[in-house]
Amino acid sequence: MTPLHALNWRYAVKQFSSSTLDQAKLDTLLEAVRLSPSAFGLQPYRLLLISNPGVRAALMPHSMGQDKVTKASHLLVFAALNRVDDAFVDSHIALLAQEREHPVERLQGFRDHLHGFLRDMTEQEKARWADQQVYLALGNCLTSAALLGIDSCPMTGFDPQGYDQVLGLAEQGLRSVAICALGERHPDDEAAQQAKVRLPAQLMTQVLV
Repeated sequence: MTPLHALNWRYAVKQFSSSTLDQAKLDTLLEAVRLSPSAFGLQPYRLLLISNPGVRAALMPHSMGQDKVTKASHLLVFAALNRVDDAFVDSHIALLAQEREHPVERLQGFRDHLHGFLRDMTEQEKARWADQQVYLALGNCLTSAALLGIDSCPMTGFDPQGYDQVLGLAEQGLRSVAICALGERHPDDEAAQQAKVRLPAQLMTQVLV
C-alpha cells in the first residue's frame, strides 16, 4: 500500500479476529519499530511482545475492560527505562563506537554533551522525556503496521502499575507507558466501516511563505 492508502485503511480496531499474525510480517514490524527515531538515537525504552494467553489474561484486570488485550494476535508493550543516567549514556557511546568503528575517544565531545543534557534534568523531566521517545516509536509502529497490512489499536488507557507488577518490569528497570494490540480486524467490527474523521487540511496545516 502507498502511505496515504495505508493510513486511510488503518483505524483503531475495536474487535480482533482469532487469527495469528504471519511471523515474517511480525518480524518486519518489530524491525521497523527498532529503527524508530529518538533523541540523540538513545532509545530510552524497550519493547515486550506478548502472545502468551495466560500473561494476557493476567493483564486484563489492569486494562480497563479492553478485551483487545487478550483477543488480538499479539500485544506490544512499550516500556520506558527507569534510569537514564551517565551509565546509560556511556553504554550508548560504546555501541556507537562499535557500530561506526570509531575509537571511543573520538566521541568524547558527544558523550560530554549527552551527560550535560541529562544532568540538567530532574528525574521527573527525564521520565517525561523518555515517554516522548516512546510515543515516537509508537507512532512509527502504527504507520509501519498499516503499510504491512497489520491491524492495530494503540492504548494508554490501562493501569501502568498493574502491568509493571504482572510483567515484573521494575526488576528489569522498566515501566510501562503505552500498549498496542496487533492482529487482524474481525469481519464484524463495525468500526471498520465508519468514516475516518480528521481536521481538514486548511485547519491542520498553516503554510508560511
